[in-house]
Amino acid sequence: MPSPRDGLTPAERTLRSRVAAHKSWENTTNPTARTAPGRAAFLDRFERQIDPDGTLPPAERAKRAEHARKAYFLALALKSSQARRKGKAA
Repeated sequence: MPSPRDGLTPAERTLRSRVAAHKSWENTTNPTARTAPGRAAFLDRFERQIDPDGTLPPAERAKRAEHARKAYFLALALKSSQARRKGKAA
């Protein structure tokens, strides 16, 4: 069902967005630099999580943030494994 706003169906809007995203990346000369702010914000999240008041020494904060990051990704891996197992059982 087309949207009255642009006359496109949801699938067509999705395709249009995907084309635009690929065009954007096609014109990006340094993908690493383009995504650096997002990566930095993601990693800063762990430092704020373990030291919200900023009272730990930088080295200790970094060490604990690294453990928090590893725990986060291991928890994601566990959930993924459980979902795959559950999917096979169905």
